[in-house]
Amino acid sequence: MLRCALATLIVLSTAQTPAAAKEPTPGLDQSIAVDQPLANGRATLAAGHVDIGPRYVDDRWTLLIHDGTRERSVWRDPDETLLRVSDAARQTVPDDPAYAFLGVDAGKRVYVVPQTQNQDVVWLGWNTQDPRVMRTIDRGVTLTLLGVRGPGTVTTYLQSGNFAAPQPLWRSAESKAQSFWAEVNTHTHANWVFTEPGVYLVAVQVSADLVTGEKASATGTLRFAVGDGTSADEAFAVTADIPVPADQASPGADRAGAGDPAGGSRTPLLTVLIGAAVALAVAVVLLLLRGRGAKRRAERERTASQSEGQP
Repeated sequence: MLRCALATLIVLSTAQTPAAAKEPTPGLDQSIAVDQPLANGRATLAAGHVDIGPRYVDDRWTLLIHDGTRERSVWRDPDETLLRVSDAARQTVPDDPAYAFLGVDAGKRVYVVPQTQNQDVVWLGWNTQDPRVMRTIDRGVTLTLLGVRGPGTVTTYLQSGNFAAPQPLWRSAESKAQSFWAEVNTHTHANWVFTEPGVYLVAVQVSADLVTGEKASATGTLRFAVGDGTSADEAFAVTADIPVPADQASPGADRAGAGDPAGGSRTPLLTVLIGAAVALAVAVVLLLLRGRGAKRRAERERTASQSEGQP
């Protein structure tokens, strides 16, 4: 039986005003070339530099994983990418009220993808540095946590130095969608805390206002295998249909410039147009029938009049 058979499904359904994810660690220099390829096939990333971020693929706004763990960086489909969080990521929750937002007792061991790179652990952040994205978005993007499936909770937070207060961004324990704002040409890393080992699916949306006045939106699911005992096959086998909250943009309207920037369905409009065409056709038929009836009546009356006038 899969370990995630008893996993919880958490759907976050109420949006809130996005927080600003300020860059806490200057010096994360990175540039992304316009010709960086999109890799195909499954990949497991267990250590090294990884970002999530928007990119255009065949003119379609998408959410992808930027894999910098190899000599040449590539983009990857989240559905084919496994982020492994090994036992080397285990840390002890500090006995400090500032970390109460984790919802975990002090002294418990949890799995942490750290904000500051640990060479033995995957280093996960986000960027808005794809060249076409930078040309087309208006000021920045909104990253939203839509839902989580996993044996425990997931918390993402920023902290600028050891003495600054932590800034929670996403908490799967909260029953509402949580968003934060990332400026254009931003590259940021954060702390990701997993309370239990096992498989986690984290549904994320990236949306933006474009310089054209249209909107772009895309969703993707990050796949984590937490703990050395969690197999890659198990992690790739788990699926979760995490619904998009009603107040979020429809994934069907992901494509920028598709003529329906608000994400609304064309079906109601099509139904109205078809209904109007049918009504018009019926009206035309009725008019033709009435015209023919009137013509026949006129002919009968003329014939009768002529008959009455004969001796």
